[in-house]
Amino acid sequence: MNDKAQPDARLLATLQKAGLVNPAEQPVFEALTGGVSSDIWKVTTSRGSFCVKRALSKLKVAADWQAPVERNQYEVAWFRVVHAILPEAVPEVLLHDPDEMLCAMSYLPPEDHRLWKTELRDGRANPRDAAEVGRRLGRIHAATANKPDVAALFWPNDIFHAIRLEPYLEATALAHPDLRDTLFALSQRTGEIHRTMVHGDVSPKNILLGPNGPVFLDAECACMGDPAFDLAFCLNHLLLKCLWNPAARADFLACFAALSTAYLAEVDWEPADALEARAASLLPGLLLARVDGKSPAEYLTDDTQRAHVRRCACALLHSPPARLSDVSTAWNKELDA
Repeated sequence: MNDKAQPDARLLATLQKAGLVNPAEQPVFEALTGGVSSDIWKVTTSRGSFCVKRALSKLKVAADWQAPVERNQYEVAWFRVVHAILPEAVPEVLLHDPDEMLCAMSYLPPEDHRLWKTELRDGRANPRDAAEVGRRLGRIHAATANKPDVAALFWPNDIFHAIRLEPYLEATALAHPDLRDTLFALSQRTGEIHRTMVHGDVSPKNILLGPNGPVFLDAECACMGDPAFDLAFCLNHLLLKCLWNPAARADFLACFAALSTAYLAEVDWEPADALEARAASLLPGLLLARVDGKSPAEYLTDDTQRAHVRRCACALLHSPPARLSDVSTAWNKELDA
């Protein structure tokens, strides 16, 4: 094994038992970075490379953020369901060990799978990429809407509250007592809807732009939930990127519009206007959470940036918008102020 990473012997034995590693060879383990909730390795053997992911009970953030390791099984379920719908949109699951709460999946080489977050950081914001993310997300939601067999894979599941609603919306309420009722109401409403299979972390850091289109990673927050959460969560990142790379603001907002439009065109399980209204009212809460919740955006580094977020998000939470374009318009005006 590579000195850069020394997984424990039990993990190696699991891979050997599954036939992914030959007991007679010494695989090379390389620790991969970028996540806060799991240990992830690239494993290279004589037959090729794959990834191994093992959930952590204590997330790698400053705040005390605990999460059940059982989320690994829901991530695997999400990948397998999506693989049957859009196989090009997810890595292939090679192994899931429910006792060790780890999974192995195909390795997607960075040479032809660009990380969307890096592309956006560098100002390469292509609305066609954003539209395809929205289209694929919408197709996944449409194919899993109101499906008892899919719901059974995720029930019971309290992880979504522990890893999304509490650290984002409810923790943010502690810093904004005047918005406490509003933020808790958003949390409660989102938690009570179990309409489609939800990814829970549709973020540019979890999306690769591959030769066959966007590929979704890191579905540890997966559950049956409110599809508006996935939509709002992803759009939130496009708004925040305007502060990371101000010169590309117009392109980020064009991506916001393209993703929204493409996604809403796929909505056939409920009135699209109703879903959009939920996403639009939730989005300011998620925006505010990235400065005052348990998972602040690492690139919002000064008070001016955080003030922009607080002013815009708080105003929208006091007067909830009904359309996603209302949020992007308000954000654009705030940045012009």
